[in-house]
Amino acid sequence: MDTTFQILSTVLPVLIMLIIGMICRKMQIINRDGVNTLKSVVVNITLPTVLINAFATMQYSSKNILIFLMMFIICILAWALGKIMGKLVGAKSPFLPFLTTGFEAGMLGYALYMLLYGNETIGSFAGIDLGQTLFVFTLYKILLGIDIAKDQKNSAKELFMDMIKSPIIIAIIVGVFLGVSGIYQNMVSIGANVILNSITDFISAPTSAIILLTIGYDLVFQNVPWMDVWKVLISRYSILIVLRILAGMFVHFIGMGNTLDHALNVMLILPPPYVLPVFAKDEKEQAFLSSSLSVTTVITLLAFVILAVLGI
Repeated sequence: MDTTFQILSTVLPVLIMLIIGMICRKMQIINRDGVNTLKSVVVNITLPTVLINAFATMQYSSKNILIFLMMFIICILAWALGKIMGKLVGAKSPFLPFLTTGFEAGMLGYALYMLLYGNETIGSFAGIDLGQTLFVFTLYKILLGIDIAKDQKNSAKELFMDMIKSPIIIAIIVGVFLGVSGIYQNMVSIGANVILNSITDFISAPTSAIILLTIGYDLVFQNVPWMDVWKVLISRYSILIVLRILAGMFVHFIGMGNTLDHALNVMLILPPPYVLPVFAKDEKEQAFLSSSLSVTTVITLLAFVILAVLGI
């Protein structure tokens, strides 16, 4: 019975916040501008605070560099294999390879990981996220510019400036600096880390609830182009299953243990980056991308429930 209550205590907060988000849309308790404001609060304030703490408390070693490189390579392979799968399944959209790679860690991954495993091991998830974050903010955007929006392609300088101005990237840099420089460990030795932890914990506390509310608000399943979406699902998950097996073998080969397995499980069930519809040129393409993101988000939440039930 204790196990049942433990599972419910993990799963029900997610479901309730999603339902609240849906109700807010149906009853117009919050309008679109309000939801965008909430997202802005998360992206610019609460999530960067989570990241500062996560990267400050992360263990830095040569093995962690290998994990960073592994995740970056996984993202590249998922995109390349998406190109191949797109041809095999007869996908019409040029976006399919971008739906088979990238993971929405910021707006969903950290929230789910903290609900499943707490804040104590969030550094493991952050270590994996570092590789995919660098991919999404650099190569992913460059490939999008080449493949999707050649007439709107940004220069390398503009892409770099966008990246370094992002509060998420700034937070990662600050967190990594605190961890690598030894400043955070020195704070631990004199007990001053309690102050930093209390500040970051307080500011980041509403992150999961706000994220899940906004996701519930955006979950819409009207006029879904199911044939095209099925091609995305078949492509994305067949690729990620193979890459998950290979990543698991690599992690155990270098002796990194179960915590990274947990982080990989959460990372690889996540949907593609929510920013994708911004790059679509017409309403039909936007509808396809939004539908794909909605369906993959539901699959993520179902997979989250399975992880909670199985305790893995």
